[in-house]
Amino acid sequence: MIEHLFGSKTRVKLLHVFYTNPNRSFYVREVTRKVDEQINSVRRELSNLLSIGVIRSDASGNKVYYEVNQEHPFYQSLHTIFTNLNADQEPTISSEIDSASRFAAIGNVDYAILSGIFTLDATAPVDVLIVGNVNRTKLENLIAELEAEEGRELRYTVLSREQYDYRRDLNDRFLSSVMDSKHTVVVDRINVKVSTDRDGQQNTSDSPTKKKGGNSPGKKGAAAGKTGE
Repeated sequence: MIEHLFGSKTRVKLLHVFYTNPNRSFYVREVTRKVDEQINSVRRELSNLLSIGVIRSDASGNKVYYEVNQEHPFYQSLHTIFTNLNADQEPTISSEIDSASRFAAIGNVDYAILSGIFTLDATAPVDVLIVGNVNRTKLENLIAELEAEEGRELRYTVLSREQYDYRRDLNDRFLSSVMDSKHTVVVDRINVKVSTDRDGQQNTSDSPTKKKGGNSPGKKGAAAGKTGE
């Protein structure tokens, strides 16, 4: 029914993707796979949404990225609509490239964010941050898939939960810079609190973690391949 209100099924799917990922940028083929519609239809609706200012675009490298315009006067109203759809109203989005599922498949992931090239934040020290215990082979396969989709090498860091807690408690400069960058939370099983500032950036914090005996663990380094640290 909602597609009748907004004009087309493709437009509704696109709006659902953009408003449920307010700090995420997508290029045409990426969002086309996500909504599982014909690319010509997606291009047409992206053009329509651009013309009324609901989304905005930015060129990076040889690709054009699209993201929701959080400064649009109807942003809050549309955000409420598309983030509060009932299950039977939600558009069918292809789950094949669902980010949460992809990250969950690599192991016991407690927390994961996309930043850097995914959110067009040149100040971000990494493009992907993962906290948890992951399978190295599956991790490398996932990164390779993401690099193929983005057409460039990614900077990523993997921390164990202990490493993450230690760095957070120390107010580690690297971790703080990652958390202060514009990013999208993909997985959050450790209850990191997220707030969005006026620039659309997500600022994160979480509740202190209780440690046995009240002692901090020894200093840990990042377990990663290509890290921005």
